[in-house]
Amino acid sequence: MGEQVKINKINIIDHSSPLPYYFQLKELLIEEIKKGRLKPGQQIPSEFKLCEQFRVSRTVVRQAISSLVQNGYLNREKGRGTFVTKPKITENLFQNLTGSYEDMLARGIKLVTKVLEQTKWEADSEILKRLKLEPGEPVIKIKRLRFISSEPIALVTTYLPYKICPPLLEENLTNQSLYGVLEEKYALRIAHGRRSLEAVSADRQTAALLGVKVGTPLMLLNSISYLADGRPIEYFSALHRGDRSKFVVSLIRVRNHSTTQVDKRFISDLWDTGLVSP
Repeated sequence: MGEQVKINKINIIDHSSPLPYYFQLKELLIEEIKKGRLKPGQQIPSEFKLCEQFRVSRTVVRQAISSLVQNGYLNREKGRGTFVTKPKITENLFQNLTGSYEDMLARGIKLVTKVLEQTKWEADSEILKRLKLEPGEPVIKIKRLRFISSEPIALVTTYLPYKICPPLLEENLTNQSLYGVLEEKYALRIAHGRRSLEAVSADRQTAALLGVKVGTPLMLLNSISYLADGRPIEYFSALHRGDRSKFVVSLIRVRNHSTTQVDKRFISDLWDTGLVSP
């Protein structure tokens, strides 16, 4: 069981404040977490101890804790208690089309990759459609498990047209960026792409690889990348642990809301590949 810690005694509930008690308690606990006095993995005091320290009812404590669980600060473990969650790993979803390896490296995070599969593969109709290939055309299939600090965080399956870069089958992708290899060794520069995000649950095989329980919420990121001439170069499907991942979306406000020719081309590509419906 995790180490249970005490809350800073100087933090008190202002019983004369118009702010609800549960909200004040929630903010005090957030402050403890952000300042590192409540550390990831540590167990917070019991409901009884929190009631006693802050002179509030159990209903107030439960409401504050429930709010913190919903917002990802705390995690309840049945039969064990309530623990401070580990900080989520942030990835960019829009604007900069980078791979996970490049994205993490730029922020000083060491991403370790275990290559589970790297083969020439007879693609099914769905993959052929997304890569705009003819029936019977092979693809390169690369399946990788991503780790940060020895903890698995994502399972990524990538497909590329075999005819574009056959030698890629022999590349060691354990500690280098796939996008970097494509650009530097094969002069294949990705120009644009489209990504979609949805919630799924872990099946038995994925759960075993990511070290989570079957049915655990995951975030599924699908992506298609294109060369400057419009040819699809890569399709990948990445399953990220919901408890350890957070995606940030950058937005641009445009003054003219009419669809540009570039937008129309992207939308057409998405319809063709099945990522969206017309």
